[in-house]
Order: sequence, then structure tokens, then C-alpha cells
Amino acid sequence: MLRLTRDRLYKSLKSLNLLALTLTLVSLPSPVKGQTAPPAPARFCQSLLEPTIAGIINRPELRRARWGILVETLEGGGDRTLYRRDSEQFFIPASNAKLLTSAAALHHLGPDFRIRTSVYGSNLTGDRIDSVRIVGRGDPTIGKTQLEAIAQQLQQQGIGQIGEIIGEDGYFIGSPVHPNWEWEDVQAGYGAPVNSLIFNQNSVDFTLTPQGLGQPLSLTWANPTEQTRWQVENRSRTVSTDSPEFLEVGRELTRPIVRVSGQLHVGSPAEEVSISVVEPAQNFLGYFRQALNGVGITTGREIVSDQFRNMPNQQELAAIVSPPLSEMTVEVLQKSNNLYTEVMLRSLGANPQGKGNNPLPEETREAGLQVLKAALTDLGVDPTSYDLVDASGLSRRNLVSPQSLVQTLRGMADSPYFDIYREALPLAGVSGTLRTRFRNTPAAQTVRAKTGTLTGVSALSGYVPNSEYNTLLFSIVVNQSDQSSAILRTAIDEIVVLLTRLERC
Repeated sequence: MLRLTRDRLYKSLKSLNLLALTLTLVSLPSPVKGQTAPPAPARFCQSLLEPTIAGIINRPELRRARWGILVETLEGGGDRTLYRRDSEQFFIPASNAKLLTSAAALHHLGPDFRIRTSVYGSNLTGDRIDSVRIVGRGDPTIGKTQLEAIAQQLQQQGIGQIGEIIGEDGYFIGSPVHPNWEWEDVQAGYGAPVNSLIFNQNSVDFTLTPQGLGQPLSLTWANPTEQTRWQVENRSRTVSTDSPEFLEVGRELTRPIVRVSGQLHVGSPAEEVSISVVEPAQNFLGYFRQALNGVGITTGREIVSDQFRNMPNQQELAAIVSPPLSEMTVEVLQKSNNLYTEVMLRSLGANPQGKGNNPLPEETREAGLQVLKAALTDLGVDPTSYDLVDASGLSRRNLVSPQSLVQTLRGMADSPYFDIYREALPLAGVSGTLRTRFRNTPAAQTVRAKTGTLTGVSALSGYVPNSEYNTLLFSIVVNQSDQSSAILRTAIDEIVVLLTRLERC
């Protein structure tokens, strides 16, 4: 069960945060409309950096935590390191792992890479076709609109009846549920399974609304169709305002049963919740059938196949393509979308294009990790400086050093895709997971960085425009802390603000 206090519920279930620079002088962005530019900062000399950081991380509440920090200049010869602390040691990176995955995907696949979903069939007799195959290749962007577009293409070809729909779910080989993800995570929408046929990010959304005092919370599905697919066990209740608020939401491992317990105050706003689906391919086919029926095409039985068959002689009757990888990178880095990131990794494994000298494993995720390592090595990242088991950072078995994160940031700064990569990162005080951080500080509207949060883990890595050093690269990772994420973020943010003020004096 997912036990969450009210103020953590939406953020934790919707996205785990566990949710164009050139090599010439950087010009700082103009203030965002509605925000005032921060006051000119006081001077902060490089000689003060080490003792000041020590004063932050050695506070009584923080001194038992493990800190890994690396700060380097982007330009300049020789030793470009301005500060380091255990920067070559391994840490759990949380969503900072997405920096590595997205860099490897852009480098290897290119920003124009798209994912195609195809429908194949033959032997059309009148308006009837005996069988069609819808072949998924892991497009994470498919929703109701995209399935309706496929259905309309089939209707326009005169198809009115389909005897059998085969959903080919074998492009990504291996279990859709990561073996190292915790059970609490795989129940939630942010821990949805990763397969070849994905609908609505393999999650279902609903709201829980308080009712009269003592009554159960009302559950309302975002898509009313889900009401027929899920059994709900609701043990929640509405309580008075002097009672604590909390919710526990979970589902069964193999059956579509949702369990809700906990309590919310009378008159409180509704809470939005997202849970992962149990059988993603069957879920996809159910909504595909609805789309076909919606344009007047009748359908027979539905079959899920775990085989991917390349049948060049069979006609492609309909197809849709995903947005380009450049746009999906924004979803990965701005919103810290786990599913999109895991699809990137599997797309690397499914499109190796000769990268790496060793034979790739059959399991697509494992193959993707090998291609990722080859791509990052091309970018100048030491292959011994990290050890990933997933793409998104949701697993606690990921091991990443601040060194590897800074090397990735540096490698992308020399990449032709740097503008895409940097602009996809959250902008301090403005966008993504940094939207509410750094406001009214010198970092606002200038720092671009990726966040990462798990229980006991907080991380931030990115680029700091600096008038003295042009651009600084930094990575700050905290592990093994018993403090709240808010306390850890405050300390990290203090260090980043120092970097915006840093001078050579």
C-alpha cells in the first residue's frame, strides 16, 4: 500500500522525483513575465567555497548523511575542479539517472528519432478483414486521440469488420515490471510497467473526494470506462478538521482490484491519484477496440502475442508515430517521467546500430544498458564511474558518482544536441521540477538542473551560468539521510546559490 500524507500524495503518485548554451560567453535569460529580477549578489570569493559548503553540510541535522559533490568549470585547461567531496564514490542517484539516459538516447538515436505503431493486415473481402495485427514499439505517448486516428485510417480504407485483433507486444523483450523496483512503487502510476503496447502511460487516474462527516471518500475515474474494469475496496472516510489526514492506495499484483483507505477532512479539495495497470497489453487492446467501434468498425476476438514478427510482405494498413525524441526528452527531464525514460532505454536496446563490440543480451532492457554505456563512453564518461540497472533511477540498486554526472553534462556541452539537452532541463524558479525552487535568488531563471528524490536521497546536477567562470558544471548527491526532502533540498539550494555568486578573488 502507498501511505502518503496529503501534501505528498499528488506529487508522489503522478511523477517520481525520487517524480542553449554555447561555448562563448553566456547571456543570462530575460526575467520571466510576472517575476522581478533578483538583486545583484554580494561578492563570494573562491577561497570561501570550501569552508562555506562545509558549514552547510556539517549542520547537526545533516552531518550523518553522505554527501557527494563536484563543481567544475566548463571551460579552461588543466584542473577545472573548483570543489569536490567524494565525487568518485558511488551514490544512489534517484532521478539524476535520467541525465545519463537522455544524453545517451540523444547521442545514439538522434533528436529526430520517432516510435512507429503499425497495423498490418491482408485478405480484405468487401468491408471485412479476417485479422489485423497492431504492432507496438513502445510509444509512451499513445492515448485516446492516437487510437482514434488509427481507427479512422482503417475506416477510410473501407474496413467495416475485423474478425480478429492481434496485439503484438513483443518488440521489447523481457518483463514489463522491473525486478528491482519496490512493490510500493510498481503499484503507482509512476512505476507503471514498460511494454511494447502502451496506452495512457499504462496507468489509470481517479480522484478521491471527501463527502459528509463519517462517509467514505467518493472515487471518480478520469475515464468512466475504468469503472467496469476495476473492483474497488473502499475503506476510507471523511473526518473533521481536527483529525489527521492520510491516504493509503494500492492494488493487487495480478488482479484489477484497487484498495483505498485513510481519511480526508470535510470540505477538503479532491486528491488526484494514479495507479499502474495490471495487464498493459490487454488494456491497450480494450481501448483500441473502443476506438474501432467508435467509427463503426465491428470487431471479433482480441489476442495478445508476445512475439514480434517482421512480415515485409504484409501491407501496413495504418500507422502513427510518436513525437520526436527531442520532445520526449523534455518530458523526461522537466517532468521526471519514469515511463518515458524506460522506453528510451529499451529503444536503445532495440536499435543498437552496431554500438558495442560484444553480442547484446536478448532482454531489451539489458541490451539498452550496454548501448547506453557505449554512447556515454563516446561522450567522454568513464564507464567505471556508474552502474545502472534501470533508466529512470527508481531502483535503489543504481550506483552513480557525481563525477559521472558532471562528465555527462560536459560531454553534452560538446554535442551538436546540447541546445536540446540543456533547454529540456528544468529552469530554476520557472519550469518543471524546479518551478518552485530558487525563487527570489540569483539562481532564479538562470540555473538549469535535474532533480532527484527518494526516501533518504536528494540530488541536483546541472549548469550554472556565472559571470566570472562563464559556466559551471555541478552535481550534488545526498544519501543515507533521515531528514525530510525539504531540508535536504534547502541545503542543496544554498550551495547552488553560492555557485552563482562565485568569483576568482
